[in-house]
Amino acid sequence: MIGHNVMHRPVRTLITIIAVAVEVTLVIIVVGLTSGLLSESAKRIEGVGADIMVQPPSASVFMAFSGAPMPIRLGDKLKELDYVQDVAPVLLQFNSVNGLDIIYGIDSASFRSVSGGFVFHEGHGLKKPDDMLVDDIYAKSKKVKVGQTLRILEHDFHVVGIVEHGKGARLFVELATLQAMAGASDKASVFFIKCDRPDRTPAVMDEIRQLLPRYEIRPLKDFISLMTSSNLPGLGAFINSMIGIAVAIGFLVIFLSMYTTIIERTREIGILKSLGASKPYIVRIILSETTLLCLAGIVGGVGLSFLCRTIFLDLFPTLTILITAGWILRAAGIAIVGGLLGAAYPAWLASRRDPVEALAYE
Repeated sequence: MIGHNVMHRPVRTLITIIAVAVEVTLVIIVVGLTSGLLSESAKRIEGVGADIMVQPPSASVFMAFSGAPMPIRLGDKLKELDYVQDVAPVLLQFNSVNGLDIIYGIDSASFRSVSGGFVFHEGHGLKKPDDMLVDDIYAKSKKVKVGQTLRILEHDFHVVGIVEHGKGARLFVELATLQAMAGASDKASVFFIKCDRPDRTPAVMDEIRQLLPRYEIRPLKDFISLMTSSNLPGLGAFINSMIGIAVAIGFLVIFLSMYTTIIERTREIGILKSLGASKPYIVRIILSETTLLCLAGIVGGVGLSFLCRTIFLDLFPTLTILITAGWILRAAGIAIVGGLLGAAYPAWLASRRDPVEALAYE
């Protein structure tokens, strides 16, 4: 009977399933996009190969939001500490033209010493002030070739090499060039520190805290655990808002669908009650239909999520959308709870129908 009732109005049923599918897709894609970007950014920073990262006081773990208030001469002091093999100063600049990219201004020698150097697909390293390196993912997504000129931050850069991704940023230029462009002469946004042995990282961090007590000192091996929405003001609220919108969509569509269904089936409900159907039985039928619709919508939403991810990654190769089993289950739970809440009032309304009035309903 439940299956027959669901298929009695196929168009309305399809619309309801689509609405639940959109709700599930919205939750999975929004969370997957934010968590994917954070995870991918953390992996690239860890890929620098350093042991410790030093940032200015109160600097965000999200380095794109950091400025350049640290004098570069601090790097010389850090080099003098025990067990420090090398220090690489890096200046960060955020580029929002044709995408959202972070540019690393690097000193080639020290960055090579700390990171182990780039793996080149084409070309060579930075040699001139206007040279630029791009990683393979950026080159593929933007169709960039070695020898091409890129205008970034109102400056023409000459692409001299395409490197393997995973070394912090996707774009690399000379430190001095980026300092001059940013008006940050002799400044750095972050210092990457390489210890002579990884097990000496805690001892080096203790020394840095004594030397720079107010600065942010973070081990890179734990960096991925720091890249969460709770550490970026507003991101958690944004995710919750989008989930709330998704739940509202599912709730309203389920509510309207089930409410209309109850009105149309007034006589049927009257017949059931005249045959002895109890209030809990009527409520159970309505909620069972809702659950069936939600389950169909969940299956459709999961499939739509993977389809959307495939399309997005094809259009924007630099994106990372992380779809996990945990969030699929959460999205499913959100959809079912929202659907049952939407059907609660129509189910209660149906259970209170007077059999005599219901049988007389036209």
